[in-house]
Amino acid sequence: MGLKKRSRVSAEFSMSSLTDIIFLLLIFFMLTSNLVQINLDLPESDSKTISPTSIVVQITKDGSHTLNGKPISISQLRGALATAVRESDNRENAAIAIAAEKGVAWKNVSRIMEMASALGVKAILATKPKK
Repeated sequence: MGLKKRSRVSAEFSMSSLTDIIFLLLIFFMLTSNLVQINLDLPESDSKTISPTSIVVQITKDGSHTLNGKPISISQLRGALATAVRESDNRENAAIAIAAEKGVAWKNVSRIMEMASALGVKAILATKPKK
């Protein structure tokens, strides 16, 4: 008796093409993530209270910085902030107020926030009052 063997269909799925696509997407997102720039406008505030801080860093659109009203370069800013924090009357409650003009790149603001974090003091974003 001649019995026919049934041809069985394999239930396997080839993952090689799927991993290629995922790898290409990963490369694409890694390359394009460096091109993305974050520019945020600082919010407006309803509050009328002012922080009791004596250290104010102002950032303008052209990238210049001032520390307590005196122009300073970004390379000298870290040392000057450390000195200002040490000379502060109330070291425990010391805070750095960051006043940035509208249109300043977020990376400039975050650089000052990182400096404040390294010094162990609070960083406060100064906002303009609502009209």
